[in-house]
Amino acid sequence: MRTTVFRRRMAEEFGQVRSEMLARDHVFSALGGLTVDQALEEGVPTKRIWSAVCEAFEVPADRR
Repeated sequence: MRTTVFRRRMAEEFGQVRSEMLARDHVFSALGGLTVDQALEEGVPTKRIWSAVCEAFEVPADRR
């Protein structure tokens, strides 16, 4: 998944402002204690990041 697709999915699921705040501020244990932005900077695959976000926020399976 491209980063642009990932960012679009985040915005669609959480809204633009909230998705940016989550990416910047929320620490995910499934990502080794990184935020989304940090994980992206470290090269973590976007599919793995999206999966961690979906699990943490209980995104329904049909929107994963």
